[in-house]
Formats: sequence, C-alpha cells, structure tokens
Amino acid sequence: MSNSNALMDDELLFADEDDTVEEQNQAWKILLVDDEPSVHEVTRMTLNGFTYEGRGIEFLHAYSGKEAKQVIEEQPDIALVLLDVVMEEEHAGLQVVRHVRDVLENHFVRIVLRTGQPGQSPETEVIIDYDINDYKEKTELTAQKLKTVVITTLRAYQTIMQLEKSRKGLQYILNASASVFKIKSMEAFVHGILTQISALAGLNDDAFCAVGSTLVSCYERAGGEINDVSHILAGTGRYESKLNQPLSTVLDQATLEKVNQARSEKRSLFFDHECVIYFEGSRDTSGILYLTGKDYFDDTERSLIELFGHNLAIAYDNIDLNTDLQHTQEDVIHMLGTVSEFHSEETSLHVQRVGRYVARLAELSGMAEHDVELLEQAAPLHDMGKIGISDAILNKPGRLTDEEMVAMKRHSEIGYDILRKNPNRPVLMAASIIAHEHHEKWDGSGYPRGLKGEDIHVYGRMSAIADVFDALGCRRCYKDAWGLDEIRQYFEQQRGKHFDPQLTDLFLHHYDDFSEILDELSDEQSCSQTKKGER
Repeated sequence: MSNSNALMDDELLFADEDDTVEEQNQAWKILLVDDEPSVHEVTRMTLNGFTYEGRGIEFLHAYSGKEAKQVIEEQPDIALVLLDVVMEEEHAGLQVVRHVRDVLENHFVRIVLRTGQPGQSPETEVIIDYDINDYKEKTELTAQKLKTVVITTLRAYQTIMQLEKSRKGLQYILNASASVFKIKSMEAFVHGILTQISALAGLNDDAFCAVGSTLVSCYERAGGEINDVSHILAGTGRYESKLNQPLSTVLDQATLEKVNQARSEKRSLFFDHECVIYFEGSRDTSGILYLTGKDYFDDTERSLIELFGHNLAIAYDNIDLNTDLQHTQEDVIHMLGTVSEFHSEETSLHVQRVGRYVARLAELSGMAEHDVELLEQAAPLHDMGKIGISDAILNKPGRLTDEEMVAMKRHSEIGYDILRKNPNRPVLMAASIIAHEHHEKWDGSGYPRGLKGEDIHVYGRMSAIADVFDALGCRRCYKDAWGLDEIRQYFEQQRGKHFDPQLTDLFLHHYDDFSEILDELSDEQSCSQTKKGER
C-alpha cells in the first residue's frame, strides 16, 4: 500500500493486540533423536522454560533412525531435529538425513547432527555430502551453546517459512491475475479471489466481498447513518447464499459496525479472528473484502491480503470497464439492427431474438463460448441491407411484383457491402457473412448467389433457421403470426430443402428453447404466444 498509485488508503489500522498471541499458542516443535534416554532427559532439562519469539518448545522423541523417519513424516512442521549419528546402525542418523531431504522432500526442517564419535563421521565430509545445518560434538554442547544452536536454527527456520509463505502468496497472486483475463463475470472473479486468499492465509470458508456505488459519500451524506447501497457480490461459506443482499440484512451488528468503520474511515482493519479490507476503485465504486478464521494475522499475511485487496480494486475496475464496453457494443449493434428495421413494421426485439436463436444453435452445435458470443452480437445485423430498400417495398401488404422482389433481394448484398469494410473487427466480419448468406437455401434455390449445402457458411445456415422461425412466429404486414405447431411442421417439411438437415434436427430437438426465447422477447399482440400443449 506504499505505492502512491494504490487505489486503497495507505494507512492500515491494526486492533490493539499482543503480536505474540498466535505464537504463544503454537510452540516450536523440536525432535530429539538419540538411542540414549539420558540424552533426551538432559536436553529437556537444559531447554526447560526456553522461549524464542514468544513461543515455547514442544519436544518430540525418537530413539532410533527408523522411528525418527516416521515421526518426521507424520509431523512435517517440525522446526528442528537434534539428531544423533550412531544408533541402531553406524550411520543411522545420516540415513535419516537422506530420507528427510530426498524421500520426504522436506527442505524446511533444520537438522543439527550431534555425535559422540566424531571420528566415525568426519565433520568436513558430512557437511559436504549431507544437507545438514550444523554439526556438533556432544562434549562441546554446553547448556549455553545448546541454547545458542537452538536460537540460530529456529531463526533460520522462521525466515525460510516466511519466504515460503511469500512464495506461495506470490503464486496465488499470479494465478489470480492470469485467471482474471479468462473470467468475464465479476461475481465469478471475486468468488475466485475469496477462495484463493482463504487458502493462502489458512482462513475458514466464511468470507464475502461487498461492493456499492459511492459507499462512503452516501454514508457521509446520511449524517453517519449508513445509506445501504452496498450488496454482497460474492461469498463463500455461510455468505455464499447471500448474493445481492444488502449488508444490513446479512451481517450481525458487531460485524456491520466493523464494516461501516472501514468504509467511513477508508482504511483496512485487522481484528482478532477477522479482517475488513477496504478498497476503492476509480469508477465511483468502493467495496469491502471480509475474511475470517485466524486468531492472528502476521506481517506477511497482512501484506499479502492488502495486496490482494489492491489487485481486486484494479481488477474490479478493469472488468467493470470491459463489461461497460461490451454492453455498449451490444447496444450499438442492436441499434444498428433496429435502424435497418426502422422503416419497416418490425421491431428491435426481432433483431435481439434472432441473435439469441443463433447463439443457442451455435451452443447446441458445440461451438466455443467465444464463437457463441460473437454470433449473438453479429446476427442482429442480418438485415442491415434493408436500409437501402424503399419503404414502399418493405411495408407492402400484398405480394411483391417480380421487379419489387429483385429490389428486395438486393438487401443481402447491400448489408454485406456495408459490413465487410472493416476486416479487423470479428463481429462485423461475422455479421457481413450472415447478411450475405442468410437467404441461401440448402438445396441451392436461395439468393443472392444460389449457394448449396455446405458451400453456405454455417453462420448463414444458422441465421436462416433463426430468421425464418422468427418471421413465421410474428405478425408481419403481409401475414399473421403462425402457431408454434404449424411452424414446427414447416421446418420438418423444409429439412434438407431450405434448411441444413443436421441443424434443423438440433433446432427441432430443442424446440422448447427457441419458443421460450420467442415468449421472453415477444412483441405484444404480434408474436405467437406459447399455449399449453403447443410444444
């Protein structure tokens, strides 16, 4: 948070507490490995009452190399092993070292060899050949020197574990940063962040992220009473079922007060068992990341949680901006599609429905999610070329003359010519294909080029089904809306003639999906309404 460009307040308020709360409850684990019980007893007596960094010692005991291997495998969080060399075998202690480092792959535990027979295991050879941290003769380990050895090795162990925690934290952050580019849903992204940070800091599952527009300014304008414009965007544990609910209805009074304090003071708070991380975006939003489940947050955990909060604010802004751009693009496309229908009696809902029909067909046919989204945006522009056709032809209530039909058919090429001029825009290129080919027919009798079968682009084949289904299901100036059963029969008859047979089978097998879209986006009194028994 020292970065001047950070989106959150630089200051952090830590609740008054003893920094050794957790340490006093979690003693250092030291394993004594020696085949002489008296050595265990003397070591215990020497280190009786010993503490380092406010933490006492929990002694574990093993009286052979075999037993030592088992204890270390069962308790990988042992900080220090005081290990005899000669036990049931001449080099039993050295075999333990090999097993711990090479088999168990535990490179964190500190190992100090203690030997009463240095001639059998020369110090220089042992230090070179084995991954140990110190080598001592039992005769030189006075009480004070033993304490010195324990302090230096515990200090090294503590440093290594802090580095490992930071490494894991960095990995989590990198994973989360990479995943943000794959997740388009803000809720999904934040839920992933909660899961990541809970795993990182060893928290429980009860966490949530709440966001709102100008949370603090609303608080201040209300004269100290929280104007509850914030809601739970994502949650885990007991908060997972509380999505989109206001905080005042979800949180108990004590938790709500802590959240409100963080919001009003624009800073993050750490308490016993919980923390409230405040973040503020650049798009008039701010939010809270609430985490629970630890008695104490050490400096590394606090720094990582703050960094997550900072990155969450940036990611929130980016996803929010991308969502706005996406919605703006969709709105513009729908408006363009509507312009083409504006001087006919069709409505903007027609172009939206066609987009939804084509997207559903693409999904059913196994297309990738990206292509499905692309087609939903592109298909509404299928009749863009109608902008070049006169109102008299478009809105003629009766049958068109041959000359009028020739003019009408030109809309496919007009739309294609308009939309194909920017080849670097995938949506417009897909739309140009759809505009050009959605009136082609499987048997080659369509227009404008009389394409046949798979020579017609799949985008055009899908759009042909979508456009005809909607045209039949809604009233036009020259006809009334057909019933859903009647439309189904028509498609069954035109399978392999007008329409791609495989796509038609998909369409008919999932007919309910398409009739539901027609219902959902129907023009009042103009489209077929689903009746019981018609599907």
